[in-house]
Amino acid sequence: MSLSDKTGPVSVTPNERGTMIFASIPSPSQGVWNIGPVPIRAYALCILAGIAVATWWTQRRWAARGGDPEDILDIVFWAVPFGIVGGRLYHLITDPELYFAPGKQPIRALYIWDGGLGIWGAVALGAVGALIGCRRRGIRLSDFADAAAPGLVLAQAIGRWGNYFNQELYGGPTTLPWALQIDPAHRPIDTPTIGLYQPTFLYESLWDIGVAILLVWAGRRFALRGGRLFALYVAAYTVGRSWVEALRIDHANHFLGLRLNDWTSLIVFLAAVAFLVLRRPRPGDPEPEEPTGPAPADEDTPQTAASS
Repeated sequence: MSLSDKTGPVSVTPNERGTMIFASIPSPSQGVWNIGPVPIRAYALCILAGIAVATWWTQRRWAARGGDPEDILDIVFWAVPFGIVGGRLYHLITDPELYFAPGKQPIRALYIWDGGLGIWGAVALGAVGALIGCRRRGIRLSDFADAAAPGLVLAQAIGRWGNYFNQELYGGPTTLPWALQIDPAHRPIDTPTIGLYQPTFLYESLWDIGVAILLVWAGRRFALRGGRLFALYVAAYTVGRSWVEALRIDHANHFLGLRLNDWTSLIVFLAAVAFLVLRRPRPGDPEPEEPTGPAPADEDTPQTAASS
């Protein structure tokens, strides 16, 4: 039997027929809309929507702690460009052959709208931008990081839908009821004809939403301060990323049998857990202060909770 999708036939076996007809996630009809000569890309819209939501939520959390919401806008002004550059650099460093191998087009290294932003590069260099913004406003970076953590992981959940519109970063073939349809032009060369794959973008998006809920609960229940809430975000996110990464079949360089992103997640996870343990309150420690404004004049230089 052959079912027709928008770009060509999709062959299925009798055992797969019911799943194909009654349950699967369709691929998007398009990911780019042209307004005159200007292309509007769904990938970019998802990234921008995530940034907007994260900024709004961080402002609310900062204001609830007695801070000035305008502080967050100034910090975001520095953190976002640094984060985008860092995310792209991480992608280029870990997968250079996609752009600089013989026969490739190096100019495409600049095409961030095609996808390819590594989260750990974005977090690492974004932290540098945030540090600049925090210094300008006289704020401890650790306080900002704690306020931003839930919004940051929710932004990742929203941004993952950009991968859906680009039809990229999916998992292996599957006949699960929630399988994702991928058009022939976006499938691997050695793909089976069924065209149904694990929707890893959806798995990670749902995991990220769960991490955001965890952070809100843990922040209230345990009053995590001094970068510890941000460290919990890092640890929880990397756990989910590790099993999602194991399902993906897109191109990736490997080291000792694991994808490079798996090694990065493992190292960052261990660093985050170590930070949580070493910075845990001890008997006799003073109660942590609420971050209500600029750090005292004799405060040490702000610290990040984790980077990669």
